[in-house]
Amino acid sequence: MLLLAVAALVLSGFLTAPLKAGVDVGAGSATSKVTVGSGESIWSIAADSGVNRDLRDVVAEIVQLNELGSSVLSPGQQIFVPTK
Repeated sequence: MLLLAVAALVLSGFLTAPLKAGVDVGAGSATSKVTVGSGESIWSIAADSGVNRDLRDVVAEIVQLNELGSSVLSPGQQIFVPTK
């Protein structure tokens, strides 16, 4: 019975969890997936994104898109970055 209850909870989590690939921060937002390189930070990735907005806004959008709890990124980590 306990196993059945756990399975039901896990299944409901899969069915109600948001899809990361479909994250839409704003109307007309476009994203690309970027692999974090050694020594890169959210700020350096935001600066290299080519988005012509205030860098602070781009950093905030990266944090929101990826639901990051901190600004620490790991090499090899894949994150979504706004492209316009």
